[in-house]
Amino acid sequence: MDIDTVNRMDRPTFVAMFGGIFEHSPWVAARAYEKRPFSNPKALHAAMVAAVESSARDEQLALLRAHPDLAGKEAREGTMTASSVVEQASAALDRLTPDEMARINDLNQKYRARHGFPFIVAVRHYTKAGILHEFERRLANDTATELGCALQQVFAITGFRIAERFDRVEAIPASDSEHLSV
Repeated sequence: MDIDTVNRMDRPTFVAMFGGIFEHSPWVAARAYEKRPFSNPKALHAAMVAAVESSARDEQLALLRAHPDLAGKEAREGTMTASSVVEQASAALDRLTPDEMARINDLNQKYRARHGFPFIVAVRHYTKAGILHEFERRLANDTATELGCALQQVFAITGFRIAERFDRVEAIPASDSEHLSV
């Protein structure tokens, strides 16, 4: 895939190609389409991020709620998107011990009850231990802070997904100032 091909796509083709970058939220690609032409994949990603950032809070919450729980019901039932399966497997979340599974299930439930959306983390930036640490650390945040954290994690995840569409080795950063701790 190259950016010139992307810039020549009609709206339905563009949304079909990029509508899954943001989990079950093709509206992001539809809005980003209006920002063509894109100079490079990073500009495409930036347009998609801007579409989310300028959206209403209800839309942002719907976007977050479209994500699966880590190692949750969707993973067990095989109903996650292919991207989510690969991402969770990259951190060995598909190979948890029974104790780890019980711990993550408990954290998933507590996090959703506190914040109203699933815990989202760019798992490719963390080890399994790092994910569990972030889970517990972020559980204590207030919901407004967590909304911002979760969106930044989504932007990191989608940077990887865009990079993969363009066969890039490294992810497109969500912003130039992004720094994720492990």
